[in-house]
Amino acid sequence: MAKTNELKPNTFFVEVSGAGLPEVDGLFVPSTAPPAESESGTLSSLGYWNGKMAWDRADGKCARSPALSYSNSYNSWRICRLDGHLAYDITSDDEMPPTDRKWHVYKKGVAPAPKVVVHHFDPRLPCPKPNVVFVLGGPGTGKGTMCELAEAQLGWTHLSIGELLRKEREAGGETAETIEDYITSGKLVPNEIVVSLLKNAMETLTRTTGKNNFLLDGFPRSLANLEGWYEIFGRETELPKMLYFDCPYEVLVKRILGRAKYSGRSDDNVESMKLRFDTFNEETLPTVELFKNKNKCIEIDTSQDRPAVYTLVESHLAEHTDQAFTSNPYTERTEMLLGLKPFPEAKKS
Repeated sequence: MAKTNELKPNTFFVEVSGAGLPEVDGLFVPSTAPPAESESGTLSSLGYWNGKMAWDRADGKCARSPALSYSNSYNSWRICRLDGHLAYDITSDDEMPPTDRKWHVYKKGVAPAPKVVVHHFDPRLPCPKPNVVFVLGGPGTGKGTMCELAEAQLGWTHLSIGELLRKEREAGGETAETIEDYITSGKLVPNEIVVSLLKNAMETLTRTTGKNNFLLDGFPRSLANLEGWYEIFGRETELPKMLYFDCPYEVLVKRILGRAKYSGRSDDNVESMKLRFDTFNEETLPTVELFKNKNKCIEIDTSQDRPAVYTLVESHLAEHTDQAFTSNPYTERTEMLLGLKPFPEAKKS
C-alpha cells in the first residue's frame, strides 16, 4: 500500500446516476475528510481512504465522509446513502471505481444499481479547450492510416465525421431522425448538427479520459463546413491548423487498384475514385487554399514511404504530444500499418 506522502493528489470527480435509490445520485468530489486511521489501520489523507482515492458528496449532505470509498476489509468499492448506510458496492481492487461493470445492490440499497462515470475535470466548470488538428486529403492519400497511427502511438484521438453520424443514428439521439432523413435522401447533414456532434464528442472524451488532442478526419470538407465550425465555436476562436495529405494522381490510382484486391470496398475502382477525386477538388480544395493563405496548412507529400510520412506527422503533432508516448516502442499494429511487418493472412473458410 502506498504511503500517504507518495499518493498523487485526487483531482477526479465521480458522477452517479440512475440509482433505484435517487438520493444516491449526484456528483461526488475529492474527499476533504481529515487524515485519519481507517478500518485497516491505513493512515488516510485528503482525497484518499484505505490507500485509494475517495469522494464526498458535492452537496455535503451525506452523514458519512467519504461517501464513495474503498473497503480493504471487503475488497470492494462502496457508495453510501445520505444517512451513511451503504447502498451499493462492487468487489474490485481497481485503483478507481469501476465504470464498465454492474454494481451490486447492498442491504440498504434499492435496485437498480447506478451508473458510475469518472470525470477528469469538474463537470460544473467549462470543459478545457481541445487541441484540434484538421486532417484533409483526397482518396487514397493515407490520412486514415496516419490518424490511426497517431492515435495508437502518440495518444491523439481520431474522430471521423462519418463514424460520429453513424453512432448518433444507432443511439437514437435527438438528431438521429434528422440525420437519417438527410442521409436517406442523399443530402449532406446540416453543418450545425455535424459540428455539434464533434463538440459534444470532444467534451465527453476530454472529461472522461483526460485526453484533449483531437484529429478531425475529413473536416472541414467544404467552406460551408467551416462556417458551421464558426457558428458553434465563434469567429473569435483561433482556427486549428490543418494537415493536408497530397499525392500525385497516378500514384493514388495505383494505390487504390492495389487496395481493391483485399479491401472489399465498392468504391475502390478507377471510375469511383475519379468521381471522389473530382468532388474533393471541387468542394474541399478551396478550404485547403483558405488555410494555406492563413498559414495554417501543413502540406505532406504522401507519395513517400509510410515511415517517412509518419515521421513528418509525428513532428507536426509534437507541440501537444505527451513525450511519454513518443518514447514508446512500436506496437505490432503500428509496424503493420507502417508496412514494416505484413498483416496476417485471412483464414480461408
